[in-house]
Amino acid sequence: CVLCSGAGLPGAVPSVSGEAAGGFCSAEEGSGSRFGETQSSQGESGDFLALDLGGTNFRVLHVRVVEEEQKMLKMDSQICAIPQEMMLGTGEQLFDHIAACLGDFLVSQDLKGHTLPLGFTFSFPCEQKEIDKSILIRWTKGFKCSGVEGEDVVKLLKEAIQRRGDYDIGSVAMVNDTVGTMMSCGYRDQSCEIGMIIGTGTNACYMEEMKNVKRVEGEAGRMCINTEWGGFGDDGSLRDILTEFDVVVDETSINPGVHTFEKMISGMYLGEIVRLVLVRLAKEKLLFKGQTSKDLLTPNTFQTKFISEIEEEDSGLENAQNILTKLGLKWDDVDSRVVRLVCDTISSRSARLCAAALATLANRIRVNRGLDHLKTTVGVDGTVYRKHPNKELQATVRLLAPKCDITFLVSEDGSGKGAAMVTAVAQRLALQSRLLEDSDGEDEDEEEEEEEEEK
Repeated sequence: CVLCSGAGLPGAVPSVSGEAAGGFCSAEEGSGSRFGETQSSQGESGDFLALDLGGTNFRVLHVRVVEEEQKMLKMDSQICAIPQEMMLGTGEQLFDHIAACLGDFLVSQDLKGHTLPLGFTFSFPCEQKEIDKSILIRWTKGFKCSGVEGEDVVKLLKEAIQRRGDYDIGSVAMVNDTVGTMMSCGYRDQSCEIGMIIGTGTNACYMEEMKNVKRVEGEAGRMCINTEWGGFGDDGSLRDILTEFDVVVDETSINPGVHTFEKMISGMYLGEIVRLVLVRLAKEKLLFKGQTSKDLLTPNTFQTKFISEIEEEDSGLENAQNILTKLGLKWDDVDSRVVRLVCDTISSRSARLCAAALATLANRIRVNRGLDHLKTTVGVDGTVYRKHPNKELQATVRLLAPKCDITFLVSEDGSGKGAAMVTAVAQRLALQSRLLEDSDGEDEDEEEEEEEEEK
């Protein structure tokens, strides 16, 4: 078993690195990733709303940007659940639910009569046409709502709010969760130029030199590229490192054939990979004296959170034994140690694969800027990173990108705060643009008046 021996891991690193490099190159040429110009916060202030949708729960936030001696963010938030049946229902049902939760939040914050701009973090593959127009390419992470793929999700949100008729929102800035995470962490550390999510799903964004972005005119400055790296390997380039367990996870998912890389490393799938390995070992009489249980044979019963509990340094074995008992299994000490080894191996593979893609990204930034050494910060969010040991990820990145000094900064408040910051920046830029247009118009009027006088 490749996973249990770890024999396939060294070969996995160059495979993912090569796929990552190719993916970043194709993004330059217009693979459907949206390039959003980012600027650090410079005098933004005011009240903003944010929606952060990317999994089975979503957050609604009220963010107040205050400029004092040091810029500060004051934030209130509320977490709302999305029932399983709603994840598989109609798009109208989903967005009506989101609009209802937003309305309840406005009441709780005494904001019902206010029309505030909103940052919308939508953590699914989209083609972003404008800052307020984003077309869903496909659902991932267990969602399959009808009538949404191929549609503008900002428009669907606004229509749901209009159907209620009891409140309104201002301008909307659509933000990917990786960009929101990068902006959120960038508020604390100006050297943050990479955003990474390792949670229910996985993705990353980074700052690219404008001269390398063929879809945009001009060579000055930098732009943020959403890599959508969860889709690495969808062209078959990672087939050499896929195991039989990865194949089963993909074939039994609601979106087979897509988001190959995400299914190897993210929280929605890691627990199921462990379960499949345990079933295989039991059937080969290498675990539990060859016995299984109804729960162990049921898909998705081994939750990803079990992995982090079993990996705990002091109580891991005891946790493993408690979990195995809950799954209806008869175990001995050797069984619990083997289960822990399986969890360690799957977790380790996830960390190394993620590190390979991240190292490729950091090396790309360094080379594109002509630097011998790069010092940068990665803003990180996601339950897998937060709750699982991440020392191996950091060590592997250092090994694969020795000329890059990378600091990892965990987002304090998720990507929603970053979405509010993007909205604030967009508001400022829109105001500057209007003022510039007004100024140009006044200049034209003055020129016309001077021409009339000369006549």
